[in-house]
Amino acid sequence: MNDLQPLIDNNARWADATVARDPEFFKRLQRQQAPEYLWIGCSDSRVPANEIVGMAPGELFVHRNVANVVPHSDVNCQSVIQFAVDALKIKHIMVVGHYGCAGVQMALEGRRSQGVADYWLGHIRDVASRYKPLLEAEPDARHRASLLVELNVLEQAINVSHSAVVQDAWARGQQLSVHGWVYSLGDGRVRQLGLSAEGPEAVKGLREMALERILEARSRHRATAQTARSGA
Repeated sequence: MNDLQPLIDNNARWADATVARDPEFFKRLQRQQAPEYLWIGCSDSRVPANEIVGMAPGELFVHRNVANVVPHSDVNCQSVIQFAVDALKIKHIMVVGHYGCAGVQMALEGRRSQGVADYWLGHIRDVASRYKPLLEAEPDARHRASLLVELNVLEQAINVSHSAVVQDAWARGQQLSVHGWVYSLGDGRVRQLGLSAEGPEAVKGLREMALERILEARSRHRATAQTARSGA
């Protein structure tokens, strides 16, 4: 038996249902790709980019890797950014992490995969090292992990903002913004981290401003949770 046959069958049903709803759908899709957004997210199977933001094929350009890391040395990710910005003229780049990220958890705990992923997760261990005092101040392991998810998004969004492609686009006046988001597996909601850059001037002080907003939001969340427990 072909173990992949259920996937082929699902595809046939999806294609038929799509044509039934919109007979011109695939004809339009063939003619052009004109997304305004680039989603840089985690490869986690529970985080389907298009579905999360309710977009159809052709409306969202997507790059995914383990723990949504954007190193300047990764030619794969950088080429996606370059194609999205220079060829597709996208207007927004969203770096999207998610709570419960296994890659972030491994980096935080210092666990090893005994493979090449250990080198990749070194980027997140660097983030954890940069913010070690903040992480150690968190009351429990779950809060430390969620904070590192947010800090990783912050640092990767800054990497995007400093990339040659984005800097060149801003220099020539191209409309382009970089954003930091986190997705919650618990309720399916995307949270904006208060991190957006629309030009080189906006990048100055971005880390400090975004970090302040992240910590303020976490403080409000703890206060709300404490009030709820007290009233229970």
